[in-house]
Amino acid sequence: MSLNSIAKTAKTVNSFLLSRLYGNPAHLYDAASHLIAHGGKRLRPYMVIKSCEILGGTAKQALPAAAAVEMIHNFTLVHDDIMDNDDLRHGVPTVHMKFGIPVGILAGDVLFSKAFEIISSESKMPKEVSLALVSKLAQACVDVCEGQILDIMMAQSQKIPSENQYIRMIEKKTSALFEVSCAMGAICANTKRKDIVNLSSFGRNLGIAFQIVDDLIGIIGDSKITKKPVGNDIREGKKSLPILLAINKARGHKKEKILDAFGNSSISKKEIESVIKTINSMGIESIVRKKAMQYSNAAKKSLMSYDGTAKKELISLLEFVVERNL
Repeated sequence: MSLNSIAKTAKTVNSFLLSRLYGNPAHLYDAASHLIAHGGKRLRPYMVIKSCEILGGTAKQALPAAAAVEMIHNFTLVHDDIMDNDDLRHGVPTVHMKFGIPVGILAGDVLFSKAFEIISSESKMPKEVSLALVSKLAQACVDVCEGQILDIMMAQSQKIPSENQYIRMIEKKTSALFEVSCAMGAICANTKRKDIVNLSSFGRNLGIAFQIVDDLIGIIGDSKITKKPVGNDIREGKKSLPILLAINKARGHKKEKILDAFGNSSISKKEIESVIKTINSMGIESIVRKKAMQYSNAAKKSLMSYDGTAKKELISLLEFVVERNL
């Protein structure tokens, strides 16, 4: 994948974002731009811009929509970190740890509000296009909230969810923002409904593949690369796809071993490593990678009728997402 292309887009998006996140009191805007100033690949804005370009639009006309999606993404991260009481993100203190919970909540709210301000007042599009962008993004925000509550309910339930329940949850919680990124890019190109449907389908399937692989890395990832403790998801009792599959597939002593470790915060590093070894011995990685590949193939199918550089860039992003180890 051309990481240069992503880095170049990220640079443009970052300067646009930071130029819009200022005001008084400055403390609030420092909090709102804190995570943006400290990294992130900007995959979603990249998808907005490339989805616009694949249909003959330009990066310039898609930039406000791309920035808006990234603001919404950051809004979800800020509020997520508060809900999960997380201390670090991108290797720096989370917004609420650095600025306090009340300012953290308000920083998230500012990001949310600014996103809609930008697409409604800065996109320089015909009124009906701006309206379509606002409507799409608002629907995606509702989906993310529904997905988040499904995740919370799943975590609180004693039951192990089915694979379908899990996919439904990530489709809303994670995939909705990938889907809307591509849909908004297509809308910015002022295009036909069929193109919006095709690009939306690409984004949705890429988003599901992204989360499935992310969950896999949460189990088998190298902590030096991921900057997260090994087997953290097992220790925290996170009902991610690899863990669901492992619990459902395991029998006897293996099953007992996984269930004993699941959600056990006092488990030792050695015991976690032993559980990971057990999960690996069951071939879970290849099953999960295969599932991610199914969604990847469905995403590729959605772009069959297009060609050009932007298509190649979207496909190579998809391949990076499915094959990555971090």
